[in-house]
Amino acid sequence: MDLTGKAALVTGGASGIGAAAVRRLAAAGAVVAVADRDEAGARALAEEVGGLALPGDASEPDTMTMAVDVAEDAFGRLNIVLLNAGVTAGQSGVETLDLAAYRRIMGVNVDHVVYGLTAAVPALRRAGGGNIVVTASLAGLAPLPGDALYTLTKHAVVGYVRAVGPTLAPEGIRVNAVCPGFADTPLIAHVKPKFADFPLLAPEDVVAAIESILERGEPGECWFVQPGREPAPYAFQGVPGPKGGTLPPTGVSWAEPLTH
Repeated sequence: MDLTGKAALVTGGASGIGAAAVRRLAAAGAVVAVADRDEAGARALAEEVGGLALPGDASEPDTMTMAVDVAEDAFGRLNIVLLNAGVTAGQSGVETLDLAAYRRIMGVNVDHVVYGLTAAVPALRRAGGGNIVVTASLAGLAPLPGDALYTLTKHAVVGYVRAVGPTLAPEGIRVNAVCPGFADTPLIAHVKPKFADFPLLAPEDVVAAIESILERGEPGECWFVQPGREPAPYAFQGVPGPKGGTLPPTGVSWAEPLTH
């Protein structure tokens, strides 16, 4: 992968999959902005790769707009945006609900993706096109029993990517999701002993799939990543959209407000 002359922004970039992605993009020749709530971690990694640190909470409405603006201003362009920040729920969301924790997972896993994409699109247009890759999960393709709220957020992200992909494709902006299984990242650190006999992905495995998406992904595809299998686009069966049948006719939309 040769990204010489390209500029990238990675959210959740200070650790785990995000940090591995920052290093891979930088090694391929891109200049990279590392966005993360962990200011010290973002600054350390940005210094390591000769990039830019952008500390902030991605779930806040203005953070992504500011991150995109600062990165584009610093680099003169923006070509690749990896919306990777994510958290777990810390609760089942079935019998009881911690409202603050619920708002937190929705804010990071869903809102940040919407904020990030809408902020990035104008910058990518100015660059003549580019790529947006969202870190979803296998839980966005199939339910994860025992973690209904995490499943909820990742299903939302997968649906969003599949809808947005064909919308932006004519402008040369390709939107995809990467859907890894359990990976050895800080996200599972609190339960890692339970995975003693379970194969885990390395962050680099997920980043290799992201590289494949950047090189040959099609608009709206959601690529699964599992141990022992080659990453590939998930084939949705019997439903409209990318890799799963035809889309509604052009011009059919529910985006306009309706009254009853």
